[in-house]
Amino acid sequence: MAGKNTFARRTPTDIALHVWGTIVFIYLFVPIAVIVAYSFNNGKVLANFQDFGLGAYISGINNDVIISSVVTSLQAALGTAVVATIFGTLGGVALARSRRGAWWALGLTALLGLTLVTPEIVDGISFLPWFVTVGVDWGVTPLNNGLVRLIISHAMFSMAIVTFIVRARLAGIDTRLEDAAADLGATPWNRFKDITLPIAAPGIFAGALMSFTVSLDNTILSSFVQQPGYTPWPVYIFSAVRVALRPEVAAISTLMFLLTLLALAFVGFVLRRSGGSSTEIIKTMAA
Repeated sequence: MAGKNTFARRTPTDIALHVWGTIVFIYLFVPIAVIVAYSFNNGKVLANFQDFGLGAYISGINNDVIISSVVTSLQAALGTAVVATIFGTLGGVALARSRRGAWWALGLTALLGLTLVTPEIVDGISFLPWFVTVGVDWGVTPLNNGLVRLIISHAMFSMAIVTFIVRARLAGIDTRLEDAAADLGATPWNRFKDITLPIAAPGIFAGALMSFTVSLDNTILSSFVQQPGYTPWPVYIFSAVRVALRPEVAAISTLMFLLTLLALAFVGFVLRRSGGSSTEIIKTMAA
């Protein structure tokens, strides 16, 4: 009865917004649902659904080229998460501890924000000649490795994500805890290790997993900097579209999608275990 009364008290605007929100979610997730459904297609072509089964999953797992591209994506995502987390954590702590209106903090924030809004095709065009110049002309051989190129280029974007997430996590934290520790003789490193780092840890972890998932999805930038033998999964799919998509692509994409969901769910679990409310979790994830 209470539920009916609550529904009756809703204004037409509230009802319209709820309906519109439902339509938006359906619009966003129906294509994903179609790919998941077609991953159980035992036919030869993805668009032609024949028999229901797990043949696409078996074929995909036994395909060396597909597995190699998936492994490359996972390696690049893991390396990106490590690099972006280290530098992003330092940047986030610095921004959170900066004085209001500090010129360097404003400049760093603007620079990181610029990396988030710059089109990936511009980043790709910029990175490719830079890798060639430094790696080939200047003889910095590590930059001639395809995996290293993927990690560096992906980390540039993910570093900004980690920085903003860590800064959001530390925003509003009482700095008197660190001042009290300093009065008791704690060194700057001990204050950072014993106070700042534990407080920022959920945000750092969330940023690392977000970097991991964002790297898995990077297509345009990867297509510019990747080298033969280091083709990531999104670039493999992009190349396969030119011929004909097979059900194996949908099957492996479904597994990658489930991996992404598990990573995001784990982030939410960690933030919840750290005592954050739903609002705080959303603020941390959205930085």
